[in-house]
Amino acid sequence: MSKSGSKDRLFSDKAEETAQQEQAIQRKVDQADTYKFRKKQKPDAMQAGSRTYPTSFAKQHLAKPGREAALNPAPMFEAPDYKGSGKLENKVALITGGDSGIGRSVAVLYAREGADIAIVYLNEHEDAEETKRAVEKEGRRCLVIAGDVAEADFCEHAVAKIMEVFGQLDILVNNAAFQEHVQDFEDLTEAHFDRTLKTNLYGYFHMAKAVVPYMKPGSAIVMTGSVTGIEGNKHLLDYSMTKGGIHAFTRSLSANLMELGIRVNAVAPGPVWTPLNPADKEADQIAEFGSDTAMKRAAQPEEIAPAYVFLAAPCCSSYITGEILPIIGGYKGG
Repeated sequence: MSKSGSKDRLFSDKAEETAQQEQAIQRKVDQADTYKFRKKQKPDAMQAGSRTYPTSFAKQHLAKPGREAALNPAPMFEAPDYKGSGKLENKVALITGGDSGIGRSVAVLYAREGADIAIVYLNEHEDAEETKRAVEKEGRRCLVIAGDVAEADFCEHAVAKIMEVFGQLDILVNNAAFQEHVQDFEDLTEAHFDRTLKTNLYGYFHMAKAVVPYMKPGSAIVMTGSVTGIEGNKHLLDYSMTKGGIHAFTRSLSANLMELGIRVNAVAPGPVWTPLNPADKEADQIAEFGSDTAMKRAAQPEEIAPAYVFLAAPCCSSYITGEILPIIGGYKGG
């Protein structure tokens, strides 16, 4: 056999050995997969917090705008293991949609960090009073103001009232939202489309416009975006569009306000247990709400709210502006 032929045979034999090694590895993995599949066919929801969070919910459908008091189970907003350290001491924060959901939890944590709170809401008076009680329990003042953020006059009125009561305004959390699904594109009416844009885009614009003249260097604006503004959602065409718009507004406004020393950032949550979704989805869909995330469950408001503290507090995020922070329960990785 020639020298070249001898090398061919050598390499061929080694390749055969490699293939056999690969097959041996494959057999071991196949055996492990079979065992694990039989042992646990459905992964449990991930629990990585200081307390256990729900993985399923009672079937329910709420009338808009949705009352937190009617939700079963009640959203978890108190964050009992979150310890304040004066990050927002003596600041004043305005939170739209602050009566419930993420807004309520943000109000509580801001108060725990030393801020006085003003919440703006539509007509969920019972929820607003509960938020006020929760803020006052933290030892801070809370002003509640009912109105429609889609109206520029109301936003100016609310800000004027806050300045009259507190004399300053350091943080704006633009959080109020309208969400209603459609199964087919042709079901999205102009009235529906208009309502979504008025609340989710005009509302953010009007409130920011009203607030900025009173803000000083070191102030912050935090917007509530959404994973739908990143990934889209075939049944939430208008809502997804507005959330993508909020992300773009965040980045653009951050550049515009840079010279004033005002930071602007956004949080883009995935599914969160708030009145927003049970006031949109059918009751059957709510039972498994959030189960399609990587963590196999929806977030609770108290799991999202600390990000709003981080983005508002100069001691935490003084070099962060124009960013969109997704909090979506992880990535499936294929």
